[in-house]
Amino acid sequence: MDFLQLSGKRFLIFGVANKKSVAYAVSKMLTEEGAECVFVVQNEAILERASKLFPGASFFTCDVEKEEDIAALRRAVGEKFDSFDGLLHSIAFADYSEGMKPFHETPKRAFLQALDISCFSLVEIARAFSDLLKPNASVVTMSISTTRMASENYGYMAPIKAALDSSLAFLTKSFSAFSQIRFNAVAPSLLKTSASAGIPGYLDSYLFAEQAIPRKSAVQTEEAAAAVVFLLSPRSSGIVSQKIIVDAGMSTNYFDKSIIEKVVDLN
Repeated sequence: MDFLQLSGKRFLIFGVANKKSVAYAVSKMLTEEGAECVFVVQNEAILERASKLFPGASFFTCDVEKEEDIAALRRAVGEKFDSFDGLLHSIAFADYSEGMKPFHETPKRAFLQALDISCFSLVEIARAFSDLLKPNASVVTMSISTTRMASENYGYMAPIKAALDSSLAFLTKSFSAFSQIRFNAVAPSLLKTSASAGIPGYLDSYLFAEQAIPRKSAVQTEEAAAAVVFLLSPRSSGIVSQKIIVDAGMSTNYFDKSIIEKVVDLN
């Protein structure tokens, strides 16, 4: 039974890097459900690796920092495909090469670059592909479980993800003038991905998250991916301009007795 009604659907996937990426897990689930995935990666080096994960699939390259790349991508994709049932925006970048700084010392250049790649690229991609998305298409992006917690090891990315979250309502409103295309986000807590491995101090926070989650194990990439697949499917048609949190209950359990006892014992 095709409960999710994904068989025969086609999706444009931004952000597959390797088998640890959320976009890979999403694409694997979509193909298992009978959907077709068309992939966009940043450059030729990633394309060479990622194309081996989905032999026979169509791959394109695009550096979303460059407006001309997005325009060229739209032309190239449009020459081969006439429409898409949905789009996954799984793109984020922050330059931590200078180390993790207090938020008020965030370099302007680094902040604006991360904002461009991690947030505004969704707006640009949506605009570029607006005529290739079906009138009832679903667009999903990747956020984080909370942008209100001042996590020192995540640096300035939380405010950028907050901007991404806010853009969902504005994009949905803009697109409602000519379609029923909806925009949503999946917001997992800490995941074990290649991208997260490059964040200073991330491992310590990941280990803490495992203790704060009631089941005592972190959210799996596949769990976040499953939520994305649902939001891309017609079965989630009533969910619009929302952020779906996938944190396995972490936000309800910060005062877990075992964590408190460890902190008290240290003192």
